[in-house]
Amino acid sequence: MQYHEIMSIRLKRKVETVLEDYYMNDPGKIMLLDGARQTGKSFIIRETAGRNFKNFVEINLFEDRLGTRIFADVDTVEKFDIAISLVSGPLTMAGKENTMIFLDEIQEYPNLLPLLKFINMKGKYRYIGSGSALDVELSRTSSIPMGSIMIERLYPLDFEEFLWANGVGEDIISFLRKCHEEKSSVDGNVHEAIMKQLRMYLVIGGLPEVVRSYIEGMDIASIRALQSEIRGFYASDCAKYDSEHRLQIMRVYNLLPSFMEQKKKRVIYKNINPKSARSDRYMEEFDYLTASGVALGVHAVSNPVFPLLEISSKNLIKLYLNDVGLLSAVLFGTNINAVSGDVRSINLGSLYETFAAMELSAHKHPLFYLRIGKRTPSSTVWR
Repeated sequence: MQYHEIMSIRLKRKVETVLEDYYMNDPGKIMLLDGARQTGKSFIIRETAGRNFKNFVEINLFEDRLGTRIFADVDTVEKFDIAISLVSGPLTMAGKENTMIFLDEIQEYPNLLPLLKFINMKGKYRYIGSGSALDVELSRTSSIPMGSIMIERLYPLDFEEFLWANGVGEDIISFLRKCHEEKSSVDGNVHEAIMKQLRMYLVIGGLPEVVRSYIEGMDIASIRALQSEIRGFYASDCAKYDSEHRLQIMRVYNLLPSFMEQKKKRVIYKNINPKSARSDRYMEEFDYLTASGVALGVHAVSNPVFPLLEISSKNLIKLYLNDVGLLSAVLFGTNINAVSGDVRSINLGSLYETFAAMELSAHKHPLFYLRIGKRTPSSTVWR
């Protein structure tokens, strides 16, 4: 399925501020906007760069790989410049201050990644790129262009961005923030209105096209079908990984909702493969899922002492879908009243955990969860 942006509704994104600062204040680096597919990377770059530069050239490297393959054998800056000229044609009033080259889906040509350092040093134009699983590709690159690139990750819309999209004004959001900071109560009508929006966020999630479809008035059956196709699209991306790991990656990804419905909500290795239940067998699969942005990884800590990363467990891990709307689509389908109606008899714990993971990730916080356990004389056993 080819996804096309619904242009009648413009979604305000916080990353716009980061991009505008990058355009206005050249840091001497090439920005790469990373994140899962369908989070709006291409659209937001296209819109912001298009209004900041006289010349804006967009090159979709996924389409190039399927078609003319102009960039397939590019291994020098000179060849890169020739390829750019073939695609863009003459650039009126060209120059670094006037021209932005957008390399979309840059992960499709890993051969370009080591060149970014030298392309940046030459400084002919300004460049920006986008892609998914860039951490994976950079880890495979023989010469990582560190110092020449800056990576910004884009997530689905967080709850505040969802409120903006649904017409909740900044005055209301500022009022709620002030109440939180001052630990004062919120008016009952305001509280209920925002809680209604939150429950719909659990249903819809933050993937831009799904949010637009919801605001456009699309029925829930169509929205669920769209979410199902996007989830299938993510699963098919997993199949593009190397032959040794791709089947396991797909299996882990497809199991994520079932893990979230278990009491402990963490990955159970024997459920992936009863014959291979050791955690170290799946570290590369987990790394791919989190690096590509389709899952959020949360490691366990038993004694919360700073820095948490150094004491986190590598074996005990939770993996959340990157979007709560995808999870609610799997668990509840078109029966949205179970979520939007806040039915007390239905356990929504996995949705609220996923929502919390999404919010913390969007605000750049590393994710951990506390394991409360009980020691036995012979070993440490978590109950």
